[in-house]
Amino acid sequence: MGACLGACSLLSCASCLCGSAPCILCGCCPSSRNSTISRLIFTFFLFLGVLVSVIMLSPGVESQLHKLPWACEQGSGTPIVQLSHIDCSSLLGYRAVYRMCFATAAFFFLFMLLMMCVRSSQDPRAAVQNGFWFFKFLIFVGITVGAFYIPDDSFSDIWFYFGVVGSFIFILIQLVLLIDFAHSWNQQWLGKAEECDSRAWYAGLFCFTLLFYSLSIAAVTLLFIYYTQPGACSEGKVFISLNLTLCVCISIISVLPKVQDAQPNSGLLQASVVTLYTMFVTWLALSNVPDQKCNPHFDNGTILTGPEGYVTQWWDAPSIVGLIVFILCTLFISVRASDHRQVNSLMRTEECPPAVEVMQQQEQQQVVGRAFDNEQDGVAYSYSFFHFCLVLASLHIMMTLTNWYRPGETQRMISTWTAVWVKICASWAGLFLYLWTLVAPLLLPNRDFS
Repeated sequence: MGACLGACSLLSCASCLCGSAPCILCGCCPSSRNSTISRLIFTFFLFLGVLVSVIMLSPGVESQLHKLPWACEQGSGTPIVQLSHIDCSSLLGYRAVYRMCFATAAFFFLFMLLMMCVRSSQDPRAAVQNGFWFFKFLIFVGITVGAFYIPDDSFSDIWFYFGVVGSFIFILIQLVLLIDFAHSWNQQWLGKAEECDSRAWYAGLFCFTLLFYSLSIAAVTLLFIYYTQPGACSEGKVFISLNLTLCVCISIISVLPKVQDAQPNSGLLQASVVTLYTMFVTWLALSNVPDQKCNPHFDNGTILTGPEGYVTQWWDAPSIVGLIVFILCTLFISVRASDHRQVNSLMRTEECPPAVEVMQQQEQQQVVGRAFDNEQDGVAYSYSFFHFCLVLASLHIMMTLTNWYRPGETQRMISTWTAVWVKICASWAGLFLYLWTLVAPLLLPNRDFS
């Protein structure tokens, strides 16, 4: 851990001693907006925490965690009994991830409170948001070191519930980002089709829509094959069937004439993306079912260490895919600029500026290779809400890396039904959220949803 933090410290010093976002990466990148550079650097802090968490799960590091005060203790300092089928060392990596992610979440929560109600870069707090990176790194390291000396007691048990709630909300945010991406994609290609008077763009949209629906059908088939058994796994059958039915319903609703009149930009592309993501979340949920008959990962991804229990390995296919989706969505949060007003209102981010306006801003700065301040008249995104999203991201990656392990259950280190229900409920909430965006203009005709 010391070597990792030391290397990252050198990188931080090399790029952040200038103190402000316009100085970051001087001469190493084309002119960029100040707001984008700052978000990317904060995202780097999050990824640094993820990297350290992954290192904590490696066997070599786990062997050194016994020296920490909370190691092999349960409750109020009571040593954990080393059972025949589970060793205390198998718990230390997960508990270390809890502390690392606590430090990351606390770091962003601190900035969330500090940056409330910042309206423009003229606010003195905007300089803190966009500068002083070396000192921020020192604060981040200090919180991390302190987190590893928190006595266990009930810390892990309480932080588990924070992780459950935060992960639930972040799954919904991922769906909102995917809908926004599909909306922007659909609108751009339709615009190019009208400008070029070419059917190739329509064919492209049709092919990708067909691809997403084909992948969804394949996912449903594989889920029924691998996560259900004849005469058993009734919960899995209900979850798959219900989510499939809901996805078919929203796909039909998205192309109804009245919905198309109220929402001209809605279509099957967005519905196909929502369907595929719903199947993905359903797969994540079923991979946490604590039943060996209904969960192939429970058998293949675990190590039998005794007659009474199993020890779960975190590095399985659902965790890897979930980590990749997490990284992509987090990067999208950092660089996104949408032209969808409803999404901008929900995510509290800027609208996509015209290219001419961006060129004018760059000319006014007259600085090549540096970030320019685009927030003198008003912030491009809500500083506080952005940090709130990173808090949720920290909690979500904590649950992903620990396979939704519940610290109090030391006798059987397996996933629980809590993880299954949280993910399934998040998929339902996401579907109803998308359904609301389709029918809201019809149910509330006096409101402006343009």
